[in-house]
Amino acid sequence: MQNNQSHSFVTLGEAMAMFVAKTPGQLAQIEEFHRSLAGAEVNVAIGMARLGFESCYISKVGKDSFGQFIRQAISNENIRTDWISEGANHATGFMLKSNVTDGSDPKVEYFRRNSAASTLSTADIDSALFKAGTHLHLTGISIAVSNTMREATRHALNLAKEQGCSVSFDTNLRPTLWPDEATMVASINEFAFACDIVLPGIEEGKILAGSDEPEVIADFYLQHGVKTVIVKLGSKGAYFKTSNGESGTVAGFPVEKVVDTVGAGDSFAVGVISALLDGKTIEQAARRGNLLGSITVQVRGDSEGLPTREALNKLEKES
Repeated sequence: MQNNQSHSFVTLGEAMAMFVAKTPGQLAQIEEFHRSLAGAEVNVAIGMARLGFESCYISKVGKDSFGQFIRQAISNENIRTDWISEGANHATGFMLKSNVTDGSDPKVEYFRRNSAASTLSTADIDSALFKAGTHLHLTGISIAVSNTMREATRHALNLAKEQGCSVSFDTNLRPTLWPDEATMVASINEFAFACDIVLPGIEEGKILAGSDEPEVIADFYLQHGVKTVIVKLGSKGAYFKTSNGESGTVAGFPVEKVVDTVGAGDSFAVGVISALLDGKTIEQAARRGNLLGSITVQVRGDSEGLPTREALNKLEKES
């Protein structure tokens, strides 16, 4: 991938209104929450927009206050909202998130069943979005939300491949959205095999590839036609391997205090994708992914820690 500012970034998924508890404790006991924007794919879209890429987000919201909030929040991040449609008969999804202070994963409760985004279909995918220089990013969440969103995702993938676009896939397992594990594994891997870059976590690799050995996980996807695999190893960094034989482990960045782990994987994706579109090597891309992931876990919120291009340049010089 060459450094080219004409590169545009496209992703699709479900954006939700997120209410984060202002104080620690069980969600049932919390009286005050802070509202923000949530959604794995929209987190990546935000990160790419802040780094100066033309960022396009495909989704659907309800004709309600949450939908208005999401549209405005996305627009405020300089993300194109032309492809966010309204579903008049379905509400916008939202979620509650606990406040943790010990670095553990927060408790999250979703209210998204039959949401407007779940009705996203192939008719909502504009083929004009996919052209030379476009990068499409997909996740395992969008194909789990509903059958229609899965087909919309498949349609976007096919359009991107027809135009020679690069495509990345974050496995992002959400078992509660699937009827059973076997269906989840088969569906996730079907999409992953069709993409250029796959970004599984080490724990996800156990389920999807039957191993917790990074090289075994990478080989599993490479043998099915994937060009590049980067396995996220948490605080230990990342392991990468490509179809042309490049491989290695890139150490993680030390973190003084973990505040919130949610969104770290999305930030990692931003780092990897942006670096590759900048013309960096796969090792440099994994390093940037580790850097952005380490920043995200030190702040509360899914995308609040994602840097601007100026801030990223400073961070990379100092690290």
